[in-house]
Amino acid sequence: MNPIRTSRHVANVTYAVRDVAVWAQAAAAAGRSLISLNIGDPCLFDFKTPEHVIEAIVRGLRANKTSYTASEGTPQALAAIRRDAEDRKGIRDIRYMLIGHGASEPIEILLTALLNEGESVLVPQPGYPLYQAVLAKLGVEAIPYDLDEANDWQPNPAELGAKIKPGTRALVLINPNNPTGSVSSKRILEELLEVAARHELVVLSDEIYDRMILDDDVTHVATASLRSDVPIATFAGLSKVWLGPGLRLGWCILSGPDAVTAPLAAAMGQLARARLCASHPVQCAVPAALEGPQDHIREVQHKLRRRRDITVEQLARIPGFSLVPPHGAFYAFPRVEFPISDIDLVRGLIEHTGVVLVHGTGFGQKQGTKHVRIVFLPQEPLLVEAYEKIRDYCRTL
Repeated sequence: MNPIRTSRHVANVTYAVRDVAVWAQAAAAAGRSLISLNIGDPCLFDFKTPEHVIEAIVRGLRANKTSYTASEGTPQALAAIRRDAEDRKGIRDIRYMLIGHGASEPIEILLTALLNEGESVLVPQPGYPLYQAVLAKLGVEAIPYDLDEANDWQPNPAELGAKIKPGTRALVLINPNNPTGSVSSKRILEELLEVAARHELVVLSDEIYDRMILDDDVTHVATASLRSDVPIATFAGLSKVWLGPGLRLGWCILSGPDAVTAPLAAAMGQLARARLCASHPVQCAVPAALEGPQDHIREVQHKLRRRRDITVEQLARIPGFSLVPPHGAFYAFPRVEFPISDIDLVRGLIEHTGVVLVHGTGFGQKQGTKHVRIVFLPQEPLLVEAYEKIRDYCRTL
C-alpha cells in the first residue's frame, strides 16, 4: 500500500509560535532548563482565571448545562456580548453574533463564508499568523501590508490602499497588535475605514486584547464604533482579558448595513450549524465575565505595565536589540541586528540558553529587517534572568 497522499491545502500552513516548541523540546530532552517567552498564555505564570468566571462554569456543569446549544450560542451569552458591545465598545447596528471555539473558530468561519479560491485579503505585517494559515488552506492570497516601525507600528492607510487589487475582499486589523503590542489611533482607524468603504471591503477587527492597555494616555477604540456604513466583524473572547486561553471561548460581532451584511451572516450561520455549537458550560461564563467583577483587569494591567517596563529597560542594554515600546497586550517585537538570521538567533538561544523566543519571520516583517517576538508574561525575576541569558549569548555572535 502506498503512503497516504495528503491535501495540498496544508502545504503552506505554518504556525511559528508552536513550531519553535520542537526545538525547545529537543533542548529540554538534552537537559536544558527552559524559560518560555514564546506562548501568550498568562495562566502558565502568575495569572489566574477570575474566580467568578470559574464558578459560573462549575454552576453550569452542576445544572446539567452540557446539552447542545443553538449554533450561534446561548441567549444569555449572546445578550451579554451585545450589551458589552453596545454599552462599553459603542458598536451599533449589530446584525449577527457567533460564539465559537475560541475567537479563531469564528474567524475561520467568517473567512470561509466570505472567500473563494483566488481572491485576496489584506493582512498586517507583522501580524498574528492564524490569518495566513486559514487563507492558505482556503487557497486565498494574503496581501501583507507593513506596519510602520518608525511610527509606533501604525498602519499606513495610503500604502495599504495601493495594495488593493481586483478580487481583494477584506481587510484584517489586529488592535492591539500581536506581535508588536501597538494600539491603533482613532485617526488611523478612521482613515482605514474610509479605504474599506471606498473599495467595499469587509473589515475584520481582532480586538482580543482590547482591555490590556498599558499606558494611561493610550485609549483603545473599537473599530466598529466609528462607522455603521461599513461591514465590520469584531472578534473578542475569554482567552486573554479573562485569563482563560484553555477555555476556548470567543465570539464574532458582525455590524453594518443590514442589506450588505445579510448574505455573509446567512453563510456564517450555515457553517456554524454544520459544526453544532461551542461548549455549553463555558458559555455560562460569558455573562459572569462581561458583567461581573472587573477587579482583576486593573491588577493585570499593573503587572503587565511593570513587566513591559523591565523588558524595555533590559533590551536597551543588549547591543543589537532596538525596541518600539508596546502599549497593549503582552508582546514585544524588537528589531535585531546580528550576522545571522532571526531563525538562527532563536534556535541558538534555545539550544545554548534555554530562552525560547519566536522568530519575526513567523509573523511577517518588512523586507530587509529582522525581529523576534518576546512574551513578557513571566514573573519579574524570571524575566530578568532571561534577558541576562540573551545578553550573554548575543555577546558571542
